[in-house]
Amino acid sequence: MTATQTYHVTGMTCQHCAHAVTEELTKLDGVNSVEVGLVPDGESAVTVTSQSPLAERMIAVALNEVGDYRLAGH
Repeated sequence: MTATQTYHVTGMTCQHCAHAVTEELTKLDGVNSVEVGLVPDGESAVTVTSQSPLAERMIAVALNEVGDYRLAGH
């Protein structure tokens, strides 16, 4: 069974940001794929497909490690 979750992420401004976030989230255990709908200087939609649902905290920590990216509303 797979889980697909979409997170709204702030701080992403370009394709380099999208690539960095995709690469970092793909490293998380159980992640099958990551798709980014880039909205420069807005809230980008980051959809993560994984083997099971991921804790929002795991996503927040990974975003913080790769750059100044945050889950919207946090």
